[in-house]
Amino acid sequence: MRLFTRYNPIMRDSTASAKKHLKKALEERAFVRGKDERIIQASGAIAPESEWLFDIRRIVMEPEIMRDIATLFWHTFSQKKPTQIGGLEVGAIPLVTELVAHAHYRRDRKDVSGFFIRKSRKKTGLTRMVEGQLHKGRRVILVDDLTNSGKSFVRQVEVLESLGHTVEAIWVIVRFRDEDYYAYFKEKNIALHSVFDLNDFADTLGTKNLTKKNPPPPPAQSFKVHWKFASANPSYHYVVPKSDPAIDEHRVYIGSDAGVMYALNQSDGTTAWSYRVGFHVKGKGIFSSPALHDGTVYFGGYDGNVYALDANTGKRKWVSLEADWVGSSPALAPELGLLFIGLEYGLWKKRGGIAALDLKTGRTAWAYRDMPCYTHSSPLYLKKHRQIVIGSNDGGAYLFDARRGTLVWKYTAGTLTEEELRTGFSAHDIKESFAYDEKRDLIIFGTMSGQLCFVRRKDGTLAGSFQAEFGFNASPVICGNAVLAASLDKHLYCIDLDTFKERWRWHAGARLFATPVIIDGTIYIGANTGRLTEIDPETGAEKVSVTLTERITNKIAYNPSTRRFFVPTFANELYCMEKIETATV
Repeated sequence: MRLFTRYNPIMRDSTASAKKHLKKALEERAFVRGKDERIIQASGAIAPESEWLFDIRRIVMEPEIMRDIATLFWHTFSQKKPTQIGGLEVGAIPLVTELVAHAHYRRDRKDVSGFFIRKSRKKTGLTRMVEGQLHKGRRVILVDDLTNSGKSFVRQVEVLESLGHTVEAIWVIVRFRDEDYYAYFKEKNIALHSVFDLNDFADTLGTKNLTKKNPPPPPAQSFKVHWKFASANPSYHYVVPKSDPAIDEHRVYIGSDAGVMYALNQSDGTTAWSYRVGFHVKGKGIFSSPALHDGTVYFGGYDGNVYALDANTGKRKWVSLEADWVGSSPALAPELGLLFIGLEYGLWKKRGGIAALDLKTGRTAWAYRDMPCYTHSSPLYLKKHRQIVIGSNDGGAYLFDARRGTLVWKYTAGTLTEEELRTGFSAHDIKESFAYDEKRDLIIFGTMSGQLCFVRRKDGTLAGSFQAEFGFNASPVICGNAVLAASLDKHLYCIDLDTFKERWRWHAGARLFATPVIIDGTIYIGANTGRLTEIDPETGAEKVSVTLTERITNKIAYNPSTRRFFVPTFANELYCMEKIETATV
């Protein structure tokens, strides 16, 4: 017995009546005003009563509404040719399901299939980005309930193109902006269809046409990819900052999850040499970022060793066997002839430390091994004061005399429980490195409890703090009289160094692990959306962006002589790109 009846044009499924019925449902049951329900803005604040939104998901799975949507969709795409319909989780999933089912059982279309794209790659199992079978040669149509900025569709297009598929069209129920706003899709010959736009509700709901307001239309993908390198066996399980790229005049150096350090030619991305470290936990080979000095590449490995390799040949100069694991990145003090790096041990209540190694021989000049939790943080060398500061998972920031290894002070961000001591992790982990404000003599760092700390270098006392909604897993960066701090609460904060108050915040749309970089007076930062964005340092406004297929959890590198950007992803990819100067659409 058939569960669905064949499509009958005599039923209410005409496009005119379907559109009328759907519009009424949107107006009466999907439109939400701030005065009636609490609406939370991207900043985390409660929206004023005058604000509104469309919550189409509250009606989209009702049978009558689903039938109206399918009727309108298949009226737009009435041409019979093999079709695959997809969209981004979770909003597009019920739409894709209904549209495919409608095609099969009401229109007798057996050449229609569906899929959905994950917001981020699954970390376990088959680690897929796309769920469902993609078919070569079938037209691809992306769907969603509405579109505003169009950024989520840009990501989907990039993912599908990386898999060898071309998107033919996009279909949404409500479009917020004029068609000219979506220049990215026009340039790719992707048709954008919508059942309604905001003007259709101006009389009944009083919606304003956002196309006439700020923000201005975004520019197209303003970067040209010269080459892309992908190392073997990436670990999708660890969504954290991994190995940052480091560059010299001709090469770029970067570590991989599989435990291989690569030297790539900047001109074409070919491998100049590679070096494999010793035995390590699977998926955690080299998270340490390489440091370059005098023709030598320095880095740590999760085999517990610190390495110095010849930058030209990749030949090993020396290896230090100081620790059980090394996830920290080295800080160099050439005038002292020393390298500083964090260490991790598998000992009870003695899990972390720091070592100063001779740059030429790798001999240990001094070491401190009494940190009670693991030390993944990377040290920062304060050249003017000949001091080194490092953080640990005990929430402690340790300042040492760089030459002698004497502990000057320890600042503790929070107290430890017995359970935290047992595991080696705490709520106040200091995961990344530090910033130093020389003008105010402040050491700045973030904790996983969401506290951005401003500590006086002279005595280790707290001068001020800023609290984010979630933790910091990126290093802060000084930007004029402010500090930039990327948080796991999806915001990049600009904090005034005199008042410790927020100047502005930028909402990334996903968690931020990447440390921001300042290039030619502007900010660049990657996000878990896979998007690299240029941001105005004065206002926090977006300038240009480019969307990649995987999450960006590390800071980028830039060669000013060639004007090329080197952008890593957590999937052990490295893109070499050049910015294209184009006018805003």
